[in-house]
Amino acid sequence: MLFAGTPFELNRIMLIRLLVMAVLLIIFWRGTRSMQLVPSRSQVAFEYVTGFVRDGIVISTLGEKEGKRFMPVLMTIFFVTLGMNITGVIPPLQIAGTSVIGLPLIMAAVAYVLFIYAGVRKFGLRYFKNALILPGVHPVMAFFLAILELLSTFILRPITLTLRLLMNMVAGHMLLVLCFAATDFFFFTVLAQQGNPIGLLGIGTFGFGIAFTLLELFVAALQAYVITILAAIYIQMALAEDH
Repeated sequence: MLFAGTPFELNRIMLIRLLVMAVLLIIFWRGTRSMQLVPSRSQVAFEYVTGFVRDGIVISTLGEKEGKRFMPVLMTIFFVTLGMNITGVIPPLQIAGTSVIGLPLIMAAVAYVLFIYAGVRKFGLRYFKNALILPGVHPVMAFFLAILELLSTFILRPITLTLRLLMNMVAGHMLLVLCFAATDFFFFTVLAQQGNPIGLLGIGTFGFGIAFTLLELFVAALQAYVITILAAIYIQMALAEDH
């Protein structure tokens, strides 16, 4: 759509992502530049949402000390994911910024680096031994369990984080496309052009489209919550003294 044929070319998804980032920067700048002791309604709403992420996800999972340390990155993961997800139901954008694998992959990579950094920072290289070797297990069994732990902790985690977010947003987008494409077909082709009363089925597909739109809003917020709390849980597990 812009700068075609150059290394800086931007398609629709990239423009949506840039728009979301600009909107988030404006919201957080306006939300924090003039906070008052007696808050306005907008300040109350802003504090409620940020407080939910801070207290309900980060602090409740990691505790006060570690929560404050990892707060900036986890808050960023939540609000960027939420903003990118919501664009899937906003006309005329109507596609989530997370419905192409690049951004979910980056989010998963950040979470992956975070929990490994947290474990190595606290335990050094002993973190990998703590993560892979279960204490009190027979050496032969410990070997096979270590392989399973390696797969689940260091290989599958980033993959599942990526695919969970990506597939949810792609599936929601496809449902909306099917419902509203069917509505357009029934109303404007079958009913308007052919005069066939079966075109009234478009009322049903339109109703399903509205219902799935509301569901997609819920899924957008849920997936932002899920990826953030999973990142926090992985960090907490990396910081745990025992396996």
